[in-house]
Order: sequence, then C-alpha cells, then structure tokens
Amino acid sequence: QVQLVESGGGLVQPGGSLRLSCVASGFVFSINAMGWYRQAPGKQRELVAAITSVSSTNYADSVKGRFTISRDNAARTVYLQMNSLKPEDTAVYYCKVQLRGYDFWGQGAQVTVSS
Repeated sequence: QVQLVESGGGLVQPGGSLRLSCVASGFVFSINAMGWYRQAPGKQRELVAAITSVSSTNYADSVKGRFTISRDNAARTVYLQMNSLKPEDTAVYYCKVQLRGYDFWGQGAQVTVSS
C-alpha cells in the first residue's frame, strides 16, 4: 500500500534551518509529482511547495527564497530544505502524493520555530 513517512522536524530558533524528508513506497515514485503542505493550529492546510516528476518546482509566496524542495528518485525521497525559519512557519508539515485522483498523506512532522 502507499506509504509516506516524514522525518526531520523539531524545534529550531528563528533564523535557523531544518531539512524534512519524506520516504515513499507502494507506488512508482519517479513518475509522480510530490508536495509538501503544512497546517498551523486553527488554520487550514496549505501548499508549501511542489515538485513534478521532471523536478519543476513551485512555492507558496510566503516561503519563496527560503525553502527548497527536491527529490531523489533512487532513494524514493522528497526533501524540503527550510532556511531562515520564522515563528510563523510553525506547523505540522505533511508530504502528499495524488494517485488516480486520490490524495495520500504522511503522518506529519512537527516544526516549531521559537526562541
């Protein structure tokens, strides 16, 4: 079955960096677009960044220039490098893939930006 497992979250000070990883299984990773989303307390889940099968990327305006999404097809992993983190980046971050019209989500990784 489809599985997405995120890791790399944690507590970081403002201005710091974290790298999230999402390891995928149960589908043909290399031909599918992948996305990172986040959900802060009391807010709707929102797209942070997405990457296509040919590594074209797009980002939410709020993270452009600070976050970078990438993929390693051999490792079946998508990454989110987060630099210059701000308190407003605090959220649970989720990895997502859409297959045959259905959305599959990972369990989420908590990112907390606080001094």
